[in-house]
Amino acid sequence: MSTYVYGITAGSHSSLPEELAGVGDPARPLRTVAGGGLTAIVSDAPEGLRPKRRDLLAHQTVLSEAGAGGSVLPMRFGSLAPDDDAVAQVLQERAEHYRERLAALDGRVEYNIKATHNEEAVLYRVMSENPELRALAESNRRSGGGSHEDKLRLGEMVAQAVQRLESTDADEVRRQLEPAAEAVSPGPDSTGWLANVSFLVPRDGSARFVEAVDEVRKNNPHLELRVNGPLPPYSFVEPGPAEPARTPSGTVAAEE
Repeated sequence: MSTYVYGITAGSHSSLPEELAGVGDPARPLRTVAGGGLTAIVSDAPEGLRPKRRDLLAHQTVLSEAGAGGSVLPMRFGSLAPDDDAVAQVLQERAEHYRERLAALDGRVEYNIKATHNEEAVLYRVMSENPELRALAESNRRSGGGSHEDKLRLGEMVAQAVQRLESTDADEVRRQLEPAAEAVSPGPDSTGWLANVSFLVPRDGSARFVEAVDEVRKNNPHLELRVNGPLPPYSFVEPGPAEPARTPSGTVAAEE
């Protein structure tokens, strides 16, 4: 049976509450694996593990309880190793790296920011800032909508202008929020977002970071920002001791 890995702590980390359990239905009992002066919080991995909300919450609860007792390196949901011996071996081999990460991430949290455009607001901005677009749109309007070619040309020009603005805004969101963070980790590109970035923030600096996000919103009304945090600093731990579990499609997505 595979070993499910929740997180890594120092060997001197306080023990978890006895009643705390992990993922699975029924919930799998927790245990620890030692190696290199470190401790990994683990359990047996359920068969056919998928990211259901119950298991996502269980994973998060284990990390929250562990974090209450000291610094913890959180593994992403679905992190598996072949067995406990494999976990111990990785702890031993990468002990120096994990100790450095434990020290660097102590008292830090992660905020993930996803940005997208408000379609109506960004279209207004693109048109107001581009005289050529306005002239073509007005010409089409006066001619009853314009020819098929004129409509295509206008649509292509608008799409190109929006694409340029997406790139500019993605850089701007990161630039404006970086001063309120200690580190930045770009997330994977995904459809629907012009920016997906995680920021490492001191826990006692969370209010300052949230204020910076509000300032970005205020100064950029054409942007919509989604804030997720504070989170365990998942994006600043890698490389981890295990690979994320995958669904048959090769992706991990939350389920009911």
